[in-house]
Amino acid sequence: MPRVAIATAGFTAMLNMYAPQAVLPLMSEEFGVGPAVISQIMTVSALAVALTAPFTGVIADVLGRRFIIAIAIALLVVPGVMMGFSQNLEALLFWRFVQGLLLPPIFAVSVAYIGAEWPASEATAVTGTFIAATAVGGFGGRMITAALAEPIGWRHALLADAAITALCAVIVIALLPRERSFVHGTTLATSLRQMMAHVRNPRLLATFGVGFGIMFNFLAAFTYLGFRLAAPPFNLSTVAIGAVFVTYLISIVTAPFTGRLVSLLGRRKFGMIALSVWMCGILLTLAPSLPVIVLGLFMITGSGFYVQVCCQSFVATNAGGGNSSAVGLYVTSFYIGGSFGGLIPGLLWNSTGWPGVVWLIVAMLLIMAGLVRFAWRDA
Repeated sequence: MPRVAIATAGFTAMLNMYAPQAVLPLMSEEFGVGPAVISQIMTVSALAVALTAPFTGVIADVLGRRFIIAIAIALLVVPGVMMGFSQNLEALLFWRFVQGLLLPPIFAVSVAYIGAEWPASEATAVTGTFIAATAVGGFGGRMITAALAEPIGWRHALLADAAITALCAVIVIALLPRERSFVHGTTLATSLRQMMAHVRNPRLLATFGVGFGIMFNFLAAFTYLGFRLAAPPFNLSTVAIGAVFVTYLISIVTAPFTGRLVSLLGRRKFGMIALSVWMCGILLTLAPSLPVIVLGLFMITGSGFYVQVCCQSFVATNAGGGNSSAVGLYVTSFYIGGSFGGLIPGLLWNSTGWPGVVWLIVAMLLIMAGLVRFAWRDA
């Protein structure tokens, strides 16, 4: 049952993180703004996550991980409801920011909980299950919202997401056990010192950089590809765009095998292979064929989640003291990457369109490959 609870937590966090993404074209039309402006809905939540993630880790090291996860997932219902009632873009952005503040206590602390409560030999596999659940949540957030937005409007669709969040909160609170390995009594000052030690660890710092690139690339690709598919020659409906995100579900099959593949090939070699597949996948999205684009998206999501599992399990099992704060720093880097991934491609969009976004992602993948070669040389 602990695996069910931790997977439900991951599902819920990503359901809320990505729910608006598939309906951004509808929001853009209603509020009368372009892609670069409406993409702020994704950027502000990523920024909020980045701002709170390291402090969430420190607080969890002091108060306990289960307590933090339970409180945050219960409170997450509030901004979800308020977003559904927002009548202007400013209010929507505000509640989206508040929603982002509540995600690290679920996502980051859950990863730390896994690293602390399962043996190192099992932690990568459990992390894979958790990441697979986040993928289902990411797809579900996009698909459910898109499917409901056309018949009942995007506001009511967001209210439906809030209702699902409330149900998931009940499941997590009921099934997630208290920590066996957590030692209470760590002071805030001690946790802050541990966090600073993580920042001075070059291999952790490089892994944080890889995490930055993962979210940068994901948010850039899936945010702006939606605008490409909504325009000629594809002219896809909101539901059809949401259905394209079914590619996220490939991680249900692939992510749980990450631990086995890392043991077989080594973390660095496996990471380099995954990044190579990712690069091939993003280049395929330049094709004028929808089936080829979908194939590219399958490659992107499958390889991207492989790299994500490798990063998270490396941080959770190699941080030493202050496990939660280390994961919090990783999540901060991850979502700072998301903030830039929502912003920078928007600056290129008007002049270069989708090809400019693709080559930006390729450049980021090359940087990530260099960091992987350095950070995971003995992993």
